[in-house]
Amino acid sequence: MRHSRSGLLKSGYVNYCWTYFFIGWMVPIVRGEIGIGMLHLALTFFTFGMFQLIMPFLYNKQYMTRLLVDGWKLHDSEELNELAKLKLGIEN
Repeated sequence: MRHSRSGLLKSGYVNYCWTYFFIGWMVPIVRGEIGIGMLHLALTFFTFGMFQLIMPFLYNKQYMTRLLVDGWKLHDSEELNELAKLKLGIEN
């Protein structure tokens, strides 16, 4: 991923989030999304941990979508960009 204004580069993932599986709600905090991390902590608490079992399947797609909305662009080979677009549901 490359930010359209600043040119910063960041890695993006679109499949199952193993990191979220192991450390849960701390992943958004480590990635700089403190508000999202606190929301995930609250949801984990109120669902007695069930939220932690569902989120690894959803987190990377949601994170990538938030990056794209915030001005980041896919920046890899054409083949990998097409795969990411397919998994994220982005039309050309």
